[in-house]
Amino acid sequence: MARNLWTREELIVTLALYFQLPFGRLNHGTPEVKQLAALIGRTDNSVALRLVNFAACDPYILATGRHGMAGGERICQPIWDEFANNHEHLFMEAERIKAQLLKQPIEQTLHITATDLVGTTREAVVKQRINQNVFRSMILANYNSTCAITGITVPELLVASHIVPWAENEQERLNPENGICLSSLYDKAFDCGLISIDTDYSILLSEKLKTYSKCDFYEQHFAAIENKKISLPEEHLPNKRLLEWHRERVFEK
Repeated sequence: MARNLWTREELIVTLALYFQLPFGRLNHGTPEVKQLAALIGRTDNSVALRLVNFAACDPYILATGRHGMAGGERICQPIWDEFANNHEHLFMEAERIKAQLLKQPIEQTLHITATDLVGTTREAVVKQRINQNVFRSMILANYNSTCAITGITVPELLVASHIVPWAENEQERLNPENGICLSSLYDKAFDCGLISIDTDYSILLSEKLKTYSKCDFYEQHFAAIENKKISLPEEHLPNKRLLEWHRERVFEK
């Protein structure tokens, strides 16, 4: 019986998933693994094995003293090398492949309506939506879908907050170290510079925010978190260089 060899397309969508999961969730029981397996017609175990094969190609994982399974390196390394420095292209290709497998236009799989395309190009809208979806998946998975300040786990209330905003630095857009999972209130406060995070990951309150110190909401929602350390993620800690950028450029000292 001939072996059911993995196709290039299957490897691309699996690598895209790899970058959206922390190392500890590269297993057959992870819902995202099961979903991808069903889409490409592979077993959950088969997809999980390919994910840990890609981990064996990952310098980040190897630098931490961990390792994946090198048995599939011959198959996975060329795909890794092709996309290692171009994640945006990887995620675009992965979404295109998934749309083909679902036999749907990519706009439909991304829930893009006709009004989203007014005043801009289709490709730009599709690319932005893919990047935003990927970044959210990446950050929420990294923080176990939990706000780093409050511990809130309601998905609808969680935001994948950029430390350096999307428009400021194209190279950092999909960097998991440029993201923190925050609930909506603190995402807005962080985005506006009313709060920031110090080098020891403790929360800073701006002088502007402290002008509201006599208000009831301040005591409950802000005084209570001052100098508290955020909960750190499974894998990619907030980058201290990027946090410094936020304190210098966004924070209302």
